[in-house]
Amino acid sequence: MSGPNRILVQALKEWQEFQRDRFSLALAFLLPLFSLLLFGYGIRLESKNIAMVVQDNDQTSFSREYINRLYATNILVRADAKQAKSPRDAIDRGLAKVAIIVPAGFTEHVFRKEQSSLEVLIDGTDIANTQIVLNSIKAANIYFVAAVKAAKTAAPTSNIRVVSPQLRVWFNPGRLEPLFIVPGAIGIILWMYPALLSAVAASREKEQETIIRVYASTISPLEFLLGKALVYFAVGMVLSLLVIALGWILFAVKITSDPTPLLVSLPLYVFAAVLFGLMLGTLSSSQTVAVQATSTAGFFPCLLLSGFVYPIYNIPFPLSLFTFLVPARFFIELCRDVFVRGSGWAAVWSVPLILIVFCLVYLCGSWFSLRNMQLKD
Repeated sequence: MSGPNRILVQALKEWQEFQRDRFSLALAFLLPLFSLLLFGYGIRLESKNIAMVVQDNDQTSFSREYINRLYATNILVRADAKQAKSPRDAIDRGLAKVAIIVPAGFTEHVFRKEQSSLEVLIDGTDIANTQIVLNSIKAANIYFVAAVKAAKTAAPTSNIRVVSPQLRVWFNPGRLEPLFIVPGAIGIILWMYPALLSAVAASREKEQETIIRVYASTISPLEFLLGKALVYFAVGMVLSLLVIALGWILFAVKITSDPTPLLVSLPLYVFAAVLFGLMLGTLSSSQTVAVQATSTAGFFPCLLLSGFVYPIYNIPFPLSLFTFLVPARFFIELCRDVFVRGSGWAAVWSVPLILIVFCLVYLCGSWFSLRNMQLKD
């Protein structure tokens, strides 16, 4: 039997086992689609509705206007802190994240051009929101002070002229978070689940000791690997179409420019994920070990070092060097260009070449672990 025929026979055998395994079917389709829903609807990076409690000891129209300016940032909302004894108590009990205490005589000090202290308490346990609150309060304070100075110095009949910047947000004018989250989630899902499927399939042979039949056959390690990879590559491609279609239907994430970078890179990325899983599966002694290895070596680096949530430039050196070992980093960059930015080949021409390198490395790693698989005569 020729080499291509042995690969097809191995692929047919793998396909039959895949159909009988309900766990693999769930991994292949149900969990990835659920993951996309979880990522798309569950992750929000822009902080909103941060609870703020106010104690206004001045009780003037000016102090109330100042507080309303803080709420106008659309980030801070009024906290339901009726049960709290004080603003500090509201933060201690978790009823508010921010407390503003306006001192008595606040308005009088301002109009006398005297320094007036304003006490601001921020819950520092949420470090992400802490900086956002600080920046929002500083911006609101600068705007309010500038408006007061302009109103006091302007003549009664003159028009107050304020600098009005013309802001333009490119690629995502509405600042829609799904346009950032969903393309990244596609990269995470299409790496994690094809790798997990192939890793479980490869390790199952050892756990159930059916690998002995393979050892005794004439099939070569490369043919064995390609036969398995062919099945899970096909499954991964079907999964990719479902995930992209669901992202379009539910989150309006669609291709904005030349689709050829995605058409070329997507099969390479799925194939690299399958080979990565096969490499870990051939090194594992059981399915449990394969799942743990894939989660540890695949999912966590993919989630944390790919730029999916945390920007690459925020990762400190030398940990940032490990991002170059994560294929999802490059594919997510391509997805965000294809689905959001639309720069085309000029921005992502190197991604297919990098994915080819990953495919060769993982194929060599899998072959190396099975290079002496035949039993001696």
